[in-house]
Amino acid sequence: MTKKAYLVLEDGSVFEGIAFGWTEGDAFGEVVFNTSMTGYQEMLTDPSYAGQILVPTYPLQGNYGVNAEDFESKRIQVAGFVVREHCLQPSHEGITMTLDEFLASQEVPGVSGLDTRAITRRLRSRGVMMGAIAVGLAPEEALARLRDMPGYGDVDYVRKVSTDKVYTWPRQAGLDAPLKHRILVSDYGVKYNIMRLLTRRGCEVMTFPAMATAGELLRHRPDGVVLSPGPGDPELLDYAVETARGLTGKLPILGICLGNQVLGRAFGAKTYKLKFGHRGGNHPVKDMRSGLVHITAQNHGYAVDPDSLPSEVEVSHVNLNDTTVEGLRHRSLPIMSIQYHSEASPGPRDNEYIFDEFLKLVHDADK
Repeated sequence: MTKKAYLVLEDGSVFEGIAFGWTEGDAFGEVVFNTSMTGYQEMLTDPSYAGQILVPTYPLQGNYGVNAEDFESKRIQVAGFVVREHCLQPSHEGITMTLDEFLASQEVPGVSGLDTRAITRRLRSRGVMMGAIAVGLAPEEALARLRDMPGYGDVDYVRKVSTDKVYTWPRQAGLDAPLKHRILVSDYGVKYNIMRLLTRRGCEVMTFPAMATAGELLRHRPDGVVLSPGPGDPELLDYAVETARGLTGKLPILGICLGNQVLGRAFGAKTYKLKFGHRGGNHPVKDMRSGLVHITAQNHGYAVDPDSLPSEVEVSHVNLNDTTVEGLRHRSLPIMSIQYHSEASPGPRDNEYIFDEFLKLVHDADK
């Protein structure tokens, strides 16, 4: 038996569809769109989507089901999922459940049958906005509740998604090469593939809560530190900025996505909210040193203001769609960062070279 559901936006617009996934509750969050054609399992489990209702522009979702391998965290992170059509009979040899079953198993509401491209056009013209998936509520009641809630930028979602204890990422079976470096990850909402790729490169990877201080990290004698991706407004993360400042000049640092913004703030730069963000697998980024253009995967709603950077920090990468900052590099210290995702690429390994560049900094610092 089908059940009606509505996507309600804070501007009062209402889109009617059919509930799927968890159909016993409602969801509230910032409504954002993603232009990738595949990867819904990775999107759903990406901690950078915490507090957000996700709208893929690609019309069919769930056609290859959900498997045991493609998780980017231990659970679904999105507040809700809005699709044009979801597949009830997926085809893939690794299927463990359908998309519908996956959402239901973790009490995440979805709504299908909506014109997701019309929603995307509205968000592109008016900017991302708060919204609700209303299953048990009437649209007007959902809108009233929505207007009483804090905005997305008023909540520190990093504290909600970060690990609460230190752990070491297990080495992949068959990797018998000796460990070369100890790399610590400051977890603002880290994706599993970052740890996978570092361990494949001979690193011992330890992950720490976002609240861990520079002193706590340095006591473990790391060879380098990664400031991870994550959700929310970097202006709320003074504790992470203080940690980054405390690490500066002591060891190599790599910032990814939110980590790039935290590093920017640590150097005194300002950040700002983008109108509708960068979310998808088709964003062209130019490496200013080599002149090469990389097609990148991205998921962020904030950016670093280049005019507020100090002279000792250069913009290393630029988005060719809107000229926003896509990477930073310190002119004299072994510190680099990117705004896009080096662990998630349009092709299998397009942007993994970032890890190799970082580990070269680590290797050179050990000499």
